[in-house]
Amino acid sequence: MPASHHSPSPSPPPSKRQKTDTESTPSLRPRVNFRDAVTLAPMVRSGTLPSRLLALKYGADLVWHPETVDKAIIGCERVVNESTGVISYTRGGRALFTMHPIERNHLIFQLGSADPELAVKAALTVLPDVAGIDLNCGCPKSFSVHSGMGAALLTNPDLLCGILTALREALPSDVPVTAKIRLLPTQDDTLKLVKRIVETGVSALTVHCRTRNMRPREPALIHRLREVVEFVEGLGVGVTVLENGDCSGRPDAKRVRDTTGAHGVMIARAAESNLSCFSTDPIVDATSVLALEYLRLAKYLDNAWGNSKFCVSQFSSPSPASAPGGKSYLKHFRSLLTSAKEYDVFENEFEGGLAGGEGIMDEIRNVMEARNASGGAENDGSIPAIKPEEDAVAGEGSARVALVDGIIAATNEHARTATPASATGEFELGAPTVNPIAPDFRGETHDKSGDLPLIIRSFEQNQAETPGFRSR
Repeated sequence: MPASHHSPSPSPPPSKRQKTDTESTPSLRPRVNFRDAVTLAPMVRSGTLPSRLLALKYGADLVWHPETVDKAIIGCERVVNESTGVISYTRGGRALFTMHPIERNHLIFQLGSADPELAVKAALTVLPDVAGIDLNCGCPKSFSVHSGMGAALLTNPDLLCGILTALREALPSDVPVTAKIRLLPTQDDTLKLVKRIVETGVSALTVHCRTRNMRPREPALIHRLREVVEFVEGLGVGVTVLENGDCSGRPDAKRVRDTTGAHGVMIARAAESNLSCFSTDPIVDATSVLALEYLRLAKYLDNAWGNSKFCVSQFSSPSPASAPGGKSYLKHFRSLLTSAKEYDVFENEFEGGLAGGEGIMDEIRNVMEARNASGGAENDGSIPAIKPEEDAVAGEGSARVALVDGIIAATNEHARTATPASATGEFELGAPTVNPIAPDFRGETHDKSGDLPLIIRSFEQNQAETPGFRSR
């Protein structure tokens, strides 16, 4: 079994700080550039580690981790596989978030949340290993909306904006906070919601150009996005707008941007079908090239077989029958994939086996380094997420989590339940944004709620000379 390094989930250095003599020291975090980006969408099951790494290899500028519920990630144990470099956040031996340091500066972690405090704690938990935090405000699936998360936030703008504001206030200024929404039924309501979102301080807004009730196979309403983009630009807040919906790959991104005016594009279904869609070259054959590449990399990274099997089963190419080996090869491959219960079973029956994953990982690393050398330093992926010896940061992280616990205890004097902005659940997009910590989400706030930035700054000042505490 590969050697692993265990540590409590660390939290990042303090988010707010007083100016010091070292204020001019450059941040260790490269700036995340959303503008002109072609990105991998957050997809449950399809957006796991091997998919993200291959998307980056083929040209994705940024990759989104699938939605992870705040309560699930809080308190996880951070485990480092010293053989592969894979970092896993685990609970009860089960990995809930897995990443590799090479993707760290390209990786946006999507949160599912209906609670500002929990969102902040979850974000602080994973912050050392991600480039930014995204709030899921558009997923219509029951697993996301059942607790007021995902698309449920579209009808609860006070809560939605409260979460974003809390994240922006609590996280370091060089860590982008973003949101992903769907179009509302009317353009007027969409623009009202967008205005409130961009005023929370988000760096980017992804708009899935379908409404909550639209099915994935229905054509995206991309004609509605141009007005949204121009509206955001008119606000003068510098927020990047990404389009999501019906983009078939990097070559098609130009058409989407020309049609919508979007500053960048997010790809979901096309990437699920063939991860090489991010390349400027023609897509590779799904079975003879991409599937084997995926399985070899996934085995090396110890990705769960069931997940790898699912992802590969989604791959397709324009003309599979014309691929090397023809129909007989395709039939044999699919038969083995369907029947195999683990990597070894598949490998024993498949000519050529599944060795070579480490070489694929080296190839991905070379691609990322070449991208950096050619001027892609903003997203170079070369800075390790966190070194095992950085115990000071881990200790500081524990202190910050304890701080947030104290804030929650101080502000949650009364039990509360998140409810829509109105008793009828109708949009009240003109209502004032509530305070991000411990609001009752009907527009009222508790007196202590606005103290989060002040408390964090005070905490930093009091702890500045404490052994093991480091600010940057």
